[in-house]
Amino acid sequence: MIELLFTACLASTPGICEEKSLTFVDVTPMACMMGAQPELAKWQTEHPKFTVQGWKCRAVNLNAQNA
Repeated sequence: MIELLFTACLASTPGICEEKSLTFVDVTPMACMMGAQPELAKWQTEHPKFTVQGWKCRAVNLNAQNA
């Protein structure tokens, strides 16, 4: 499982930011990197009060989440 982790800040108050993530099953890290920008553009269209400031793809460690 791969997580697209990104920082979203309020457009009206850029200092107020939140970490968000989108999780994908059966996606390679390379596919995440290649598909991240369209996914983030879609997310930002659905959340117009936010702007995306940065992002990264990472493998999700299910053992750490369940602990």
